[in-house]
Amino acid sequence: MLARVLSGAVQGIDAYSVTVEVDISTAVPMWALVGLPDAAVQESRERVRSAIRNSGFEFPQKRITINLAPADTRKEGPSFDLPIAVGILAASDQVPPDSLSDCLLAGELSLDGSLRPVSGVLSIAIHAKAAGIRRMIVPAANVREAAIVGGLEVYPVSALMEVAELLHNPGSRAPVTEDPHALMPEQPHYRSDFADVKGQAHVKRALEVAAAGGHNVLMIGPPGSGKTMLARRIPTILPPLSVDEALETTKIYSVAGLLPPDTSLLTSRPFRAPHHTLSNAALIGGGSIPRPGEVSLAHNGVLFLDELPEFKRDGLEVLRQPLEDGVVTISRVQASLQYPANFILAAAMNPCVCGYFGDTHRQCTCTPTMVRKYQQKISGPLLDRIDLHVDVPRLAEEELVNYPPSESSAAIRERVCRAREVQQRRFQNLHLHCNAQMSSREIREFCVIGDEVRALLRSAIQQLSLSARAYDRILKVARTIADLGGSEKIAVPHVAEAIQYRSLDRKMWT
Repeated sequence: MLARVLSGAVQGIDAYSVTVEVDISTAVPMWALVGLPDAAVQESRERVRSAIRNSGFEFPQKRITINLAPADTRKEGPSFDLPIAVGILAASDQVPPDSLSDCLLAGELSLDGSLRPVSGVLSIAIHAKAAGIRRMIVPAANVREAAIVGGLEVYPVSALMEVAELLHNPGSRAPVTEDPHALMPEQPHYRSDFADVKGQAHVKRALEVAAAGGHNVLMIGPPGSGKTMLARRIPTILPPLSVDEALETTKIYSVAGLLPPDTSLLTSRPFRAPHHTLSNAALIGGGSIPRPGEVSLAHNGVLFLDELPEFKRDGLEVLRQPLEDGVVTISRVQASLQYPANFILAAAMNPCVCGYFGDTHRQCTCTPTMVRKYQQKISGPLLDRIDLHVDVPRLAEEELVNYPPSESSAAIRERVCRAREVQQRRFQNLHLHCNAQMSSREIREFCVIGDEVRALLRSAIQQLSLSARAYDRILKVARTIADLGGSEKIAVPHVAEAIQYRSLDRKMWT
């Protein structure tokens, strides 16, 4: 007898349909699994056999042929355990085959028949809804993740026996529903706050500009000046996630298997701070089985690279594509995958090997050659893609001891949100969210400048030897500064401040 069970698999961060076809025939008992299964899928035969027997069902002593269609796409992971087991039960008349016509199943089986959670359920649920599938049966630990999509009847199960009971009697339990809007907090809550940071008013201003326009920022200063402390507080001044952004971020973490238990939706912007010893695949994504890297896990949030020159040079150079396009492309022989990577890059570095080049309190022990070699670990093309370069000097004794209370993150976030609202109205007919995403065409349309501003930019290009990319990024930053000031036009003060954020790298790298 032949049975068909609907399931799904993930490719990149999106899912596609997989039909599990099970045929049981009277012949020498054996098991054949085809359809390009990987090792984890091949091993399902032992898990499924034990789970069926330990759940009180009869395992057919016949020839069992299982096909995972489409057969030309490699299938990975243990999520096919449940549909394979249910397919065997349906083909042997132990569950009604008709109940599987509009139902998608995914889950990993234990030997005792209980179900374990699997990764990528959110992507599979989104695909199931788009494909017009009405019901979905998933492990209980994945149910909230799948129910957040809406438009699906999502049923949680803890064991194979519960699946059989549900298929025999579909009305025996109610589906689980989740409202994504109800899960979004009115005000984000963070343990850290900019009020904790003493001094560094000009750095806070630069980070406010970066948050308002989605710009990348590089902080340069001696050890102990507060670079890491400032970077970790950038998410506290970013606008709250929208429902669409939260779903997209949750989708990435679901595929990567990093979604916290019993979490249906990530409601705060991600902050990723990988160590400089990580591999290129861990930073960008990929591997033998492609997975999202740190740049994709920071999507809609902040990627913080501390001690930037210590990262591998080739890894930093691969950052050029996500910084420019907002996506990462992983090419393999069988397929080419794209992962979203639209993030704010916050980087920090010392000015030299010992960290005290230019410090007013401690003498630098590096030779000029050492300083130059250390700073040249960051290439010019990468620096061009970082909009703001900020000097973070050591705090004076008076600032440390008697500095008055600093402005809170909530107050800064309010200004940032107002600037973002201006940008949303400006880009309402475009697929843009902030000024940093503008292309050359949008820059010409929305960054109109007068003769005085043009003369100032011409002078800056001559004195600082700015590239065409740096020129565009100055205009983007100036547009953001004007938005923060409530100005429709880009004026000389806005451009002057934007140029000041570009001049530090030229002063130090020449």
